Amino acid sequence: MIIEILYFPDCPNYLSAVAHVNEALQEEHASAEVRHVKVLDAATAAAMNFLGSPSIRINGVDIETSARSGGAPGLCCRTYVGQGGLRGAPSVELIREAIHRTIASFQKSNCRG
Repeated sequence: MIIEILYFPDCPNYLSAVAHVNEALQEEHASAEVRHVKVLDAATAAAMNFLGSPSIRINGVDIETSARSGGAPGLCCRTYVGQGGLRGAPSVELIREAIHRTIASFQKSNCRG
């Protein structure tokens, strides 16, 4: 499993996102290659379909299912819906759910019977 944390320099929520990814992996007893992907300019943001900083993808898929269907890429701060309103970093629970879905999908695709 590859987890990418996409961000722009000086993102105020980048370190929280990194901590939440690490916590989610620990709670799910999962391992992953965690890549930190710095997005430096608007052209790169557009080419990568970067939906704001920080964004987290597992095996190339955004962890937030509602974000997968669109959104304007760009160098902006991203927000996530969480308990108590909008947050600047995805919750540990959102990341855990995405990890769990990815593992379940992998197990299902490799199931033989």
